[in-house]
Amino acid sequence: MTIGSKIAWDDTVLPFQLDHSDMRGRVARLDGVLSGVLKQHDYPAPVEALVAEMALLTALIGQTIKLRWKLSLQVQTNGPVRMIATDYYGPDEQGQPARIRAYASFDADRITDAPPFQQLGSGYFAILIDQGQDMQPYQGITPIAGKSLADCAAAYFAQSEQLPTTFALSYGRSTEPGVPEHWRAGGMMLQHMPKASPFATGGGSGDGGLLHANDLVSEDVEENWNRVNMHLGTVDELELIGPSVSPTELLMRLFHEEQPRVYDAQPIRFGCTCSEDRVRQSLSIYSAKDIKTMTTDEGLVTADCQFCGAHYELDPADVGFEADNGDG
Repeated sequence: MTIGSKIAWDDTVLPFQLDHSDMRGRVARLDGVLSGVLKQHDYPAPVEALVAEMALLTALIGQTIKLRWKLSLQVQTNGPVRMIATDYYGPDEQGQPARIRAYASFDADRITDAPPFQQLGSGYFAILIDQGQDMQPYQGITPIAGKSLADCAAAYFAQSEQLPTTFALSYGRSTEPGVPEHWRAGGMMLQHMPKASPFATGGGSGDGGLLHANDLVSEDVEENWNRVNMHLGTVDELELIGPSVSPTELLMRLFHEEQPRVYDAQPIRFGCTCSEDRVRQSLSIYSAKDIKTMTTDEGLVTADCQFCGAHYELDPADVGFEADNGDG
């Protein structure tokens, strides 16, 4: 089903459960969200691909957080792509869209023709959850490992959450007839329910001894885990991106014997939380002397949002911790 040129299931995450195999998961389809994220920057192709993959992972993982919470994914490396950061803002109220934003920093002269993941080098993959004011943020970190950002995310769940997790992702530029070229992405995330995850200790079978999902699967659930992942392995990239296959149709095609049960889809939009007030707040730690060094020849303090490209111009007399007493 389509609405104009937009596919009805685009920019949504559909949670589901496989009752027969005691597994849960999500199917995500991103279109306008990626356009919102990527049009703000002129990224080289490998950087665009990494940001698209990171945004897709953020949508799949973020769907589980509670209302008004914030989930962030971060990659920090010593490679040509130094950092990728994404934020997922849970809806303010039930039924409202969640919001995603993302950006990357990179050394343009170090970007090569190598596959996107090889632009990262060594570093870490982190997941952070902000539960709101007066709550201690949660942070989990795992080394960059495997052959993709999806492998890093799976390693995080194995190490930090002791949850067997697997991903199937597809993303790239869509060249549909009659539609301007644009980015699309789709993917699926599968996890064994927590009660099926024994606590593992010692070295794992992943890179550098990291725990792998299979290290956490006990013998009594191994058959289910292997069977479901075998079915997931038959998925076609075009099925994941989903211009012609709905998420529910895809679930029935892959897992009809597993008794799939779907829940309400979560709509997602590109959205940024930057504002002039937030810029002022970030500048409140600086003295009048510091603010003077930030002032342009035109007599303004300027700031640009790395996520959405918004440009702010402020009077230097109104910012900094000395602004209220008129000093400087």
